[in-house]
Amino acid sequence: MHESIRKADILIEALPYIQAFGGKVIVVKYGGSALDDSRVVRGILQDLVFLSTVGLRPILLHGGGRLISRRLASAGRASTFVEGMRVTDRHTVKVVNEALEEVNRTLVTEIRTLRGRASGLTARHRVLVAEPHPKARRLGLVGRVRGVAEARIRRLLDGGLIPVVSPVGAANGQLYNINADEAAWVVAARLRAEKLVLLTDVRGILRQPGRVESLLPTLTIAEAKQLLKAGVIQEGMIPKVRACVQALQSGVKKTHIIEAALPHALLLEIFTTRGIGTEIVR
Repeated sequence: MHESIRKADILIEALPYIQAFGGKVIVVKYGGSALDDSRVVRGILQDLVFLSTVGLRPILLHGGGRLISRRLASAGRASTFVEGMRVTDRHTVKVVNEALEEVNRTLVTEIRTLRGRASGLTARHRVLVAEPHPKARRLGLVGRVRGVAEARIRRLLDGGLIPVVSPVGAANGQLYNINADEAAWVVAARLRAEKLVLLTDVRGILRQPGRVESLLPTLTIAEAKQLLKAGVIQEGMIPKVRACVQALQSGVKKTHIIEAALPHALLLEIFTTRGIGTEIVR
């Protein structure tokens, strides 16, 4: 009996958040090594199905960098990164798109296995309209998001489905590899999302790399920019923090960077006061 009461208390604790965020769009970006762990994948997707079932409107935008790197390595091609973005030539962009289509199908299938409803959106659906990145001379066929097929995504949300979006865009028949963090913040801004949540391989933003006890639970935009300038935020975390700042400046209410491998990371971050990672606020 005591255990049943405890479970009921947990549900009641979540009730104010369910009421506050009911009907609101939550954009979740999921990538990194956690995509290789089936247990972690299942946990994240269970959380998404739960969010959808209780009335929130989640959108999943996924990465797939490790699979892409493995595919390129098997073809004898090295992966080169500039500020966390993959340098992409014509061969690489085909590998990127094929790998991300595979990830997309896997995620949609798993959501359906969990009795959720999902629809995959890849480059062929033309949901992300791309343009060349300002640093295209160094990055090659890396793009930025110029437009989003908002009406198509909203129709899926209105139908109770979870849109699962691949970060490959197209322009004039050419595919562009888009940084998933950047794609996520643009989608969040265009859909006027309540939250943007970036799931990653580390607990959040750490003042001292590798030391979880140095986690910074809350940052303002100004503080985040200062940490970028000081070099405290490095490598793959740079585009994540920039994405959060851009999202906030474009109208998204709150942004979060959390560790995907923590059990029920999404639910803990959204439905509890303290959260588990770093939130960046205006």
